[in-house]
Amino acid sequence: MPGETLTKARLVEGIHEKVGITKKDAGELVDAVFDIMRDALAAGDKVKISGFGNWVVRDKAARKGRNPQTSEEIIIARRRVMTFKPSQVLRASLNHEEG
Repeated sequence: MPGETLTKARLVEGIHEKVGITKKDAGELVDAVFDIMRDALAAGDKVKISGFGNWVVRDKAARKGRNPQTSEEIIIARRRVMTFKPSQVLRASLNHEEG
């Protein structure tokens, strides 16, 4: 249904129903996939799932910012951010286009 959230529990339930493995095994499978993806991203690798999309971690440099309440200038620390870019296949399916 539109507006619902796909949680880890719903993902496990879906795998259990589609693949026919136990919920415990499905949970371990989901955990293993997430662990592999997390480790790859933490190491600076890209994660590319064909037909779904790409996750990339990039570094953002420190920059000047402003506190909106006091207008005081502050330095925003450098940090790592993750971005996701959907594949053309996913984008087409979201827009109900023929792929």
